[in-house]
This record gives sequence, structure tokens and C-alpha cells, in this order.
Amino acid sequence: MIRTVEDGLSYLVKVHDASALDDYLNSAVDLARQHAAVTGLCGILVTRHAYDTYTVAVSETVPFGETRERQDP
Repeated sequence: MIRTVEDGLSYLVKVHDASALDDYLNSAVDLARQHAAVTGLCGILVTRHAYDTYTVAVSETVPFGETRERQDP
């Protein structure tokens, strides 16, 4: 499941089947990348909150054109 948290800026990805994880994350990154391309100022930050829950967000802390990953503390 991909749920929009902030229109075009942030997406919640939650999976119940590990085999679908890459597809969902790639789709969410593509959606966020479309918005980031409009501004040309932000990159994409993928945050793992749990084994089945991620956030994909347009982030000013990531340089334009880059995608970074982090683990939620």
C-alpha cells in the first residue's frame, strides 16, 4: 500500500508481503521524484520505520538528483 501523506511530498509505504516491497518503494520514489524535478532543489529520502513500514519524502536535506536511505532511530 502507498498512501500519500503530503500531496507529492511524502508517501507512506506499508507492505504485508516482502516480495512486494521493492515495487512499492520504487513506485513511491518515482512519485516523489516527479515533484522534486519540478522544484529542482530537493532530493528523495527513504526512511525505514519498521520491517514493513517506510516513508518516501522529498527532502531539502538531500541534494537534487540523489536518493538517500536512513533507518528511523
